[in-house]
Amino acid sequence: MGSAATLPTTARAGQARILAARVSTAAGSVPVTMSAEARLKELGIELPPVPPPVANFVRTRQVGNVLYVSGHGPMHPDGSRDKGKVGSDLDVAQGQASARLTGLNMLATVRAALGSLDRVGQIVKVLGMVHSAPGFGRQPEVIDGFSDLMVEVFGDAGRHARSAVGMAELPFGIPVEIEMIVEIADA
Repeated sequence: MGSAATLPTTARAGQARILAARVSTAAGSVPVTMSAEARLKELGIELPPVPPPVANFVRTRQVGNVLYVSGHGPMHPDGSRDKGKVGSDLDVAQGQASARLTGLNMLATVRAALGSLDRVGQIVKVLGMVHSAPGFGRQPEVIDGFSDLMVEVFGDAGRHARSAVGMAELPFGIPVEIEMIVEIADA
């Protein structure tokens, strides 16, 4: 990742969060000065529909100005899921793609909960779980697929504290599951 500049002051109620950062992408460092919603449009990203929970839980829970987002996996718009263990069935690049897809699903959930991604003050904390083959130890690289997306969309406010851990199994055989904590700018 390249360096990022700090963001302007925290958004006021009813105003869009404006990014002012240099965001690193595969093409290099790009300046970004726009809201998260505008950034999605610029990137050509259309978020998938939010599926209902698969068990007895809610997708999000807001407490004050903090939004807790339940674990999500890599679900495609047609309802199919990526599957496999990273390090045996999938390589690191495929794991990163699954982590990015998981991030897209999480952004859709956050937008549904808040009404707009422009209400996100910052991504605070992320737990990335990787369905890992025995001996596989590159979990941080896999979860970078998610983290890179957050920085692409939110600039410096997308940088977060993070844990990336290996798991022997994950639900439905998915390769990654990610949960996160978000600060709401105008709560």
